[in-house]
Amino acid sequence: MISNKARVIAFYLPQFHTIPENDEWWEKGFTEWTNVKKAKPLFKGHNQPRIPTELGYYNLLDSEVREAQASMARKAGVEGFMYWHYWFGNGKRLLEKPFDDVLESGKPDFPFCLGWANHSWYAKNWNASDAKKDKLLIEQLYPGAEDYKNHFLAVLKAFKDPRYLKVDEKPIFFIYSAITFPDISLFIEIWQRLAKENGLKGVYFIGQARINADCPKILNLGFDGICRTGIEDAVINIRGKFHEKILWYLKNKFKFKKLNIFEYSDIIDKLLVPSLDTIENVYPTIIPNFDHTPRSGKNGLIYLGSTPLKFRKLLKSSIKLIQYKKEEHKIIFLRSWNEWAEGNYVEPDETHNHEYLDVLKDEIVNKNSCVH
Repeated sequence: MISNKARVIAFYLPQFHTIPENDEWWEKGFTEWTNVKKAKPLFKGHNQPRIPTELGYYNLLDSEVREAQASMARKAGVEGFMYWHYWFGNGKRLLEKPFDDVLESGKPDFPFCLGWANHSWYAKNWNASDAKKDKLLIEQLYPGAEDYKNHFLAVLKAFKDPRYLKVDEKPIFFIYSAITFPDISLFIEIWQRLAKENGLKGVYFIGQARINADCPKILNLGFDGICRTGIEDAVINIRGKFHEKILWYLKNKFKFKKLNIFEYSDIIDKLLVPSLDTIENVYPTIIPNFDHTPRSGKNGLIYLGSTPLKFRKLLKSSIKLIQYKKEEHKIIFLRSWNEWAEGNYVEPDETHNHEYLDVLKDEIVNKNSCVH
């Protein structure tokens, strides 16, 4: 008899409040909602703009919003949020205020961990304007041992918080760009030493594998686990008749040069890889939808045809793959809770309301606790 319980950890974007840097780079009052509201449909049947319902165009500095999100997530069976964490080196942080408030206030009483989004920011990531696409906004730096120590001390309070998510009794720390980190082994060595000096059993490092070939490389760098996204490999494997046909149509009719469109059903059919995702410390990723056009316009990537029913198929398949793992290793990463400008979220919207959350609740909470 095998447990059907899954530890679903949802990526959580904090860019729903203003910061001086975004005011300077874009416009006064810029947040994630700015591009969401400006989005336009690029072809017939294109579901844009995405409009939030129950939570509205929220501000994450509002504690009541964070409480409401946690309540929704808890009811849906999500175990916790993975807050994206931005440390650019030499103590430079951005978008830290929502998580700092969560940490200082003790609310919401909902589990969490941190994911270091260790990449430089470029204008092309946040704006559809080709004129700005190569403009570096802020560079990700790796200054060395002293900075790595200061970085650890900056997150130590979070690691010791009783809400912090753990694996093997160690706090999870997710690293977005594992392969491109120039001295990641030194970083891990310093953090593991400091963790033990500060009363922890260590840190459970999870590295993101964007392509399957990166999995063994990441483990060899000293990581404890892998978040296998699978998307790049899935795209390579499904390029074919549907993709070429619709891309040809859009390019010729609308003169789109770079728009990439894939059928969501094709993506999810290739997203999971049983030979990898059944490994004890390899954790699959599920994605409810994707549409990057609010940020990138005609340069965007779109998965067409996502529905709650198709998302259910992906979730059920991922739960089946992890069923034989130890309880605390039954992790599935949900990408994402609230990436609205990527069309990549499960929060209620005008199109599906609570349906994606209902799927999560049905498969994680309501299903029998055991499968045979």
